[in-house]
Amino acid sequence: LRPGRFDRQVVVPKPDIKGRLGILRVHTRKMPLASDVDLDVLARGTPGFSGADLENLVNEAALLAARVNKQYIGPKDFEMAKDKVMMGVERKSMIISEEERRNTAYNEAGHALVACILPGTDPIHKVSIIPRGMALGLTQQLPIDEKHTYARDFLMSRLAILFGGRVAVELVLGEMTTGAGNDIEQATGLARKMVCEWGMSVEMGPLSFGKKDHEVFLGKELSYPTDYSPSTAVQIDDEIRKIVMENYDRAKEILMENMDKLHSLANTLLEKETVDGEDILGIVFPEGEGSEVREDAAAFASDEPRDQGDNEKEPLTPEDRDEEKEAKLAIPPLGLKSQEEGG
Repeated sequence: LRPGRFDRQVVVPKPDIKGRLGILRVHTRKMPLASDVDLDVLARGTPGFSGADLENLVNEAALLAARVNKQYIGPKDFEMAKDKVMMGVERKSMIISEEERRNTAYNEAGHALVACILPGTDPIHKVSIIPRGMALGLTQQLPIDEKHTYARDFLMSRLAILFGGRVAVELVLGEMTTGAGNDIEQATGLARKMVCEWGMSVEMGPLSFGKKDHEVFLGKELSYPTDYSPSTAVQIDDEIRKIVMENYDRAKEILMENMDKLHSLANTLLEKETVDGEDILGIVFPEGEGSEVREDAAAFASDEPRDQGDNEKEPLTPEDRDEEKEAKLAIPPLGLKSQEEGG
């Protein structure tokens, strides 16, 4: 760049839980919130949200409350707004045959069941077979803690979860459908990154394959430039296929061993259309079965506060609400570090 040009790179990361709490406080300061709205719970339940996403969340919650003539914005309004921001708008007018509903129910139940059985995975937040955006159904997972790096075991489990839907439909309905197209695309891309970018292949070793620098103009290459031999390309393809099929078989084994739970999840989805994470854990681990896994995930899966009637309590003032939260959480103002962090 020529002298005098602005040539610095300014990285603006997505806010962590303290940042999200501060942003929510800013955008809800003038909002008439019900007394049972807990911004701390909302901040923990929105990992990965940017500041604009959080502002959109608050605005959507206010609109939802106004549509039903509510005086105050309640927890359920925020929950519905979060689903809309994360998963898209419900397409309730879309006509779906019973066969497609059953297909979608088993597809999403397969994802959810594999995610619950495998250790170390992100808890299930909600599963729905109501069409949203371009999807006929969605299985939403939310991490418990902020994550910046991922272990190989976590990524392998992620691949198994992606194939859970495809395997469930094959086992129960005995056919392959196009519903798993996006899952297969994500799984293949993830496996390729594990081999070519992150050095997670035992056979290929800790090497990076493929150049990352591309031309920035319209004449850029349409394919990734290779910096390895054709024989290495064959090895890469074999290793990607090996990783994918290993987790495909892993998902198949889990579902075959828990076929009764798969049917229960699918039937519950067909009946209710939307099931939250706590109810899913109750189906997968009934009567204390798998209590350790359930205990770890239940606290986060039930991030929706209980309904306390029609918001009959008088709302707290913004000043009282801020003082109460800061006294309970001891969280410093947005942009400042606590003494423990600053050292």
